[in-house]
Amino acid sequence: MATRADDGVEVPAPVAHRVRLVLILGSLSAFGPLSIDMYLPAFPSLSAELHAGPSAVQLTLTACLIGLAVGQLVAGPLSDTLGRRGPLLVGLVCYTVLSAACFVAPSIYALAGLRLLQGVGGSAGLVIAGAAVRDRYAGVAMARFLSTLMLVNGLAPIVAPVIGGQLLRVTSWRGVFVVLTAFGLILLLACTAWFDESLPPQRRRPGSMRDTVRSFGRLLLRDRTFTGYAFAGGLAFAAMFAYISGSSFVLQDIFGLSPQQFGLVFGTNALGIVVVGQLNRWLVSRITPRTLLAVGLVVATAGGALLVVAVLAGLGLPALLPGLFAVVASIGIVLPNTRALATADYPDLAGTSSALLGVSQFAIGGVVAPLIGLGGTGTALPMVAVIAALTVLALVVFVLMTRP
Repeated sequence: MATRADDGVEVPAPVAHRVRLVLILGSLSAFGPLSIDMYLPAFPSLSAELHAGPSAVQLTLTACLIGLAVGQLVAGPLSDTLGRRGPLLVGLVCYTVLSAACFVAPSIYALAGLRLLQGVGGSAGLVIAGAAVRDRYAGVAMARFLSTLMLVNGLAPIVAPVIGGQLLRVTSWRGVFVVLTAFGLILLLACTAWFDESLPPQRRRPGSMRDTVRSFGRLLLRDRTFTGYAFAGGLAFAAMFAYISGSSFVLQDIFGLSPQQFGLVFGTNALGIVVVGQLNRWLVSRITPRTLLAVGLVVATAGGALLVVAVLAGLGLPALLPGLFAVVASIGIVLPNTRALATADYPDLAGTSSALLGVSQFAIGGVVAPLIGLGGTGTALPMVAVIAALTVLALVVFVLMTRP
């Protein structure tokens, strides 16, 4: 097993164990993309079958995001107290059961409620995956390992909409939740067999509510740098969620792509996350994580500006796609370095700090998603305006709040 390396030096582990660790932690980190992206091609058909408008359909996306965010506030500190394995297995059971319940949802609002609870269950996988990485690695070694995870969790947004698009050929949107149920069950069995506890009893923290609140305050209120990294990464991530929320309607309804073509475009953009993530893994030992993060945020901001120009000038889909690719692919360099920089000083709060980073991502994304639907579906301007604003804010927060 790889042991904790607070000096940033990676401790070797047997190859088979390391591969298994990457696959499990990468799959746990993929709960968000799989739960969200797989049913994006079904938004128009979901809207028609349940007689719901675009904003109501996007409410099911927001509900899942909120569940993923709020659940991390519970699962993260709980895992600092009880260890990683127990809370993870409970979360996986909840996710699997609630995914099955989504299959039989009778209305859009029932589906939104179930998606909220499904997100809470899936949040345990997200936050504990990040905490388990921090238990084992630090500094540059942590940034490199997180980039390696992009090989696995980066595949999720690539294959999810493609699978969703193909499922629509043979079934309705409900079939998506059958696949999610199967994914949860498989991962539950894998973690039961192979997920090793990474937080020994002597490193666990007291579990009172007062201690949890004090830890949250220590990170958010007294550490400007942690807050800056959390919000910069969260805003950049929310820009990607604005794309996730609006792209199905924009690319299919406005530009006329089929569900299968949409899945191909979506998967190509997500492939950029994987490629850039591996580039980051190679660069992080040569360039500081902070410099790489700055580059990633500048690329995202440039992509957002290109989107606004493409829509306002009426340049069409060929001009829109490069901007979308830049915004999405930049996540491959933003997320690993954000997490490595933000948690560098908190090995004793790996679960709590991982939870706050996750909340900053999913909560902002959850608030942003319905705004695009409220702007209407007759134009791409609401989506690109929100994306551009979020990327600019992310860069501003990074510059102003994370200066040494």
